[in-house]
Amino acid sequence: MSASAQNVTAAAEDRLETRSTTADSEPAVPEPRLPKSGLAPLSADVLRWIRAMAVLGALVLGYAIFNWDSPDLLKYLAFLSVAVFSSGVPIDVPGVSQPLPLTFLFVLFGTLELTRPETVIMAALMTLARCLSTAERTRPALTVFHISVATLAAAVSHGVYHAAFLESYQLDHSVRLAVSTAALFLADTVPASMLAGRMEESSLIEVWRSRHMWLLPYYAGGAAVAQVASIANRYVGWQTVLVTGPVMYLIYRSCRLYVERLAEQKKHAEDMSALHLRTIEALALAIEAKDHTTHDHIQRVQIYAMELAKVLKLSKHETDALRAAALLHDIGKLAVPEHIISKPGRLTPEEFEKMKIHPVVGAEILERVKFPYPVAPIVRAHHEKWDGTGYPAGMRGEAIPIGARIIAAVDCLDALASDRQYRRAMPLDEAMKIVTGESGKAFDPRIVELLTKHHAEWERMAQESVRIVKLSTDVKVKRGDAPAAGFESSDAKPSQASSPNDFLTSIAAARQEVQALFEISQDLGNSLSLDETLSVLAVRLRKIIPHHSLAIWVRRETVLVPEYVTGEDYRLFASLEIPIGTGLSGWVAHMSKPIVNGNPSVEPAYLNDPNKTSVLRSAVSVPLEGINGVTGVLSLYHMDRDAFTKDHLRVLLGISPKIGMSIENALRFRQVESSATTDFLTTLPNARSLFLQLDSEISRAKRANQSLAVLVADLDGFKQINDRFGHLEGNKVLRAVAAGLKEECREYDYVARMGGDEFVVLLPGARASDAEAAARRFCDVVTRTCQTLFSEKLLTASVGVANFPLDGSDAEELLAEADRRMYQEKRDRRENPQRANPYRKWEKPAASVLQ
Repeated sequence: MSASAQNVTAAAEDRLETRSTTADSEPAVPEPRLPKSGLAPLSADVLRWIRAMAVLGALVLGYAIFNWDSPDLLKYLAFLSVAVFSSGVPIDVPGVSQPLPLTFLFVLFGTLELTRPETVIMAALMTLARCLSTAERTRPALTVFHISVATLAAAVSHGVYHAAFLESYQLDHSVRLAVSTAALFLADTVPASMLAGRMEESSLIEVWRSRHMWLLPYYAGGAAVAQVASIANRYVGWQTVLVTGPVMYLIYRSCRLYVERLAEQKKHAEDMSALHLRTIEALALAIEAKDHTTHDHIQRVQIYAMELAKVLKLSKHETDALRAAALLHDIGKLAVPEHIISKPGRLTPEEFEKMKIHPVVGAEILERVKFPYPVAPIVRAHHEKWDGTGYPAGMRGEAIPIGARIIAAVDCLDALASDRQYRRAMPLDEAMKIVTGESGKAFDPRIVELLTKHHAEWERMAQESVRIVKLSTDVKVKRGDAPAAGFESSDAKPSQASSPNDFLTSIAAARQEVQALFEISQDLGNSLSLDETLSVLAVRLRKIIPHHSLAIWVRRETVLVPEYVTGEDYRLFASLEIPIGTGLSGWVAHMSKPIVNGNPSVEPAYLNDPNKTSVLRSAVSVPLEGINGVTGVLSLYHMDRDAFTKDHLRVLLGISPKIGMSIENALRFRQVESSATTDFLTTLPNARSLFLQLDSEISRAKRANQSLAVLVADLDGFKQINDRFGHLEGNKVLRAVAAGLKEECREYDYVARMGGDEFVVLLPGARASDAEAAARRFCDVVTRTCQTLFSEKLLTASVGVANFPLDGSDAEELLAEADRRMYQEKRDRRENPQRANPYRKWEKPAASVLQ
């Protein structure tokens, strides 16, 4: 009988197409069904089995044709016509996915009333008709296999019934029919199960038990029907039996209508179940709208949980409960204040006590839904820990529902790998290491082991299937002028009880604002120190505008640099240099317009570094105008969304011109103060600063009883460079020489420019030999610099050295002696141009002392 074989091999082909898993658990992410043209080729083992059965089937069919015997050809043709027509009419059985074929019924009837060749050929033709009548035609190789199995099964059934050894025992016809039916069942189902097992690489027993055992009662019933038909054929004639066909068809149509009605009811139940699940998903989305986490969190938790359920082989009851609990495990957060849920930082003990109620509240909400599976216990226990330290009940180990243990581990993994208000997402592997570290403490070790093994594969599934749904919580609706009850009126006459209080409160608030603004204006003009000015401003602003962080950005060419930062995330803001036009403060500086309740997280966006983000949620920024345009930007940051009002912006705009002028004046004072002690061209200390430093170094040398060397260097030929190349090139030479001298010195040596082309170097702790070696290296610096810039040796240096305390005891004596020796060296070279620099003859090893 071929119909059963067709059902099994069709199921095997479907599994090859979809690569689905077990039949009783639906995959979390079903793969698309491939067309038949896209089927994988049959393996060599499968083809060998098909060829073997084809050979046996061909032998049996050939033997039947060669030994053809038909006592009543008309009777045979009549039954054959009915059989072939009926082979394409499967009967749907409620609760069974595969249709019930009728071909085995005619094979059993042929076993009782027809010859063996007639029965074999009828079985082959019925199977061929069935293969050709299906919506999707079977592969040619499998069609041959089905026909071969049908011929073999028909031959076995007929041979067993008419076997001589059974007749010798004089067994009753019904007993022989039962044995024949069992032989037909085995001959039909075992080869098909072997083929399906080879196609799916599954066990023969497992395939046979799951796909054929349900047919056995129908085979027994078919044997009874065949027996009745055989008796009727003997007593009333085969013509009368065929006349009953229309009656049987009416019965079939009635049964089919009943089955279709059952199918409609089943589909309605499935639709209601799907609607129920979608309602749950909508409720979960509502929870996400309150809990400002990533919008794909719940969907990802559900996918991980369902895959774990399949690996753990949970029952359908447990799997359905886990699916709903994965969506609704945080429903209890509806009872937790939003500022606690979305707090961008650690919770206080009081806030955590409030947060701990959400599993209890969630379970109480879901108990009212009356789920047909245990969802509430999973939600109640999803924060319990394996070692008993969780909440709310302190359950431990296996006492925690398996669904709660799954959600606890999966929820933690996804939370660590997702962005949160208080931190950036971790890489998935790092998050998995943290979860693994809690194995046996917070989480079930078996579940953690499975997560460790499969998390990469499940993450790919989640990324391919997660559909992010974001509610339009930030949309602005333009329609609707006023609520039905009207707005709260600011100029309405208050009641006598509240009027004096409100009135006095307004007056007090206005007085405090005026007083604070007066103090700020007064303080800003009291000091020219930029640091002092900004620190006082920060203290005053905190009293009138609540904020968690303050940053004052000063414009330097094309970037904003943080001049003063205080409060939350001060390390982040202090490390930034925001290009003009980027970030929140950069946009304010570029457009010279304020922003209220902007997003602070865009400040470091120009770095493209996911590790640099802010926990602050809103900001107000105003440009600080000076005489020459925008001097900087004042930005206040807050942890709450939309924390700043138009009144706050009004206050800042009122004082920003004063702040801008104060900062500009302080910056100018700093520049003037710096220029008083710094040479503008080379950025080296100038002569004024040199004398102060030299006095300090002499005092330190006296206290420590140490030596001090003073070197005075003058550039020979510098006027020739100015005359030949111009003063701009001369300035470039001076800057290059200054940089070269600093590179040749130690960190605590002091290099200054006296003026013109004359430099002074202080070498604390240097002996006379060290100073002479340093003087030689300084001459080399000058020579190399000129060679690099002009490719000619146009410049040399004359260096004079004075040592403390041998050559002088104060600054004037040391500088005078070093200057005298420098001019002496210059005269000697002028009198004898061919004379080499005397410093070039000194020993070099002493130079290492200054490195």
